[in-house]
Amino acid sequence: MPYALITGGVRSGKSGFAEQRAGYDRRVLYVATGRAWDEEMEQRIKLHQERRPAEWGVLESGAPLTETLADQDGWDCILIDCLSTWLSCILLELPEPEWRAESTRRSVHAEAERLADHFAHPDRSAVIVTTETGLGGVALSPLGRAFQDLLGEVNQIVAKRAEDVYLIIAGRALKL
Repeated sequence: MPYALITGGVRSGKSGFAEQRAGYDRRVLYVATGRAWDEEMEQRIKLHQERRPAEWGVLESGAPLTETLADQDGWDCILIDCLSTWLSCILLELPEPEWRAESTRRSVHAEAERLADHFAHPDRSAVIVTTETGLGGVALSPLGRAFQDLLGEVNQIVAKRAEDVYLIIAGRALKL
C-alpha cells in the first residue's frame, strides 16, 4: 500500500491517529525526526515513547531522511513522525541568510520528492505525519515565516503522491 499523509495542527491528535493507522499488531518502524533540544521537547518525546508499542522498531533520523530509510525494508509499515520537526531541525542548523535561500528551498524540495518516490512503490507501506501550517496566523519571526512557507510546500509535494491524506482536528479524522 502506498503511503498515507496525516496532517493537522499542533496537539490535534495526528500522531495517535497515525499510530493506529500504522497498526498496533504490525511490525512498524517508527522514524523519529525530533531532537530533545530542551526540557519541554524531552517531555514531548517521552509521551510519544510511552504511547508506542514496545515491539515497534525505532530509528532516529536527521536531515537526510531518505538516506536513513535506504536500508529499512522488511517492515510491515514505516511511520515517520514528523516532517515538521524534520524541517525544524534543518532550518535550526542554518544561518539566518540561508533560511529563504533558493538553494535551501531546492534541497528541501528534492528530499521531499525523494521521500514521495521512496514510498510510491506498492510493496512499501508508510504513514507520514506533518503539521498543517495553514491553520494559524502568519508567524511573527523571520524563522517562523520561512518554516511555515517551506513546510507548506513540502506538505503539498508529499500530499500529491499520497494514496490517502487525513486532516486531524480535535482528535477527529477527515479524509481528504
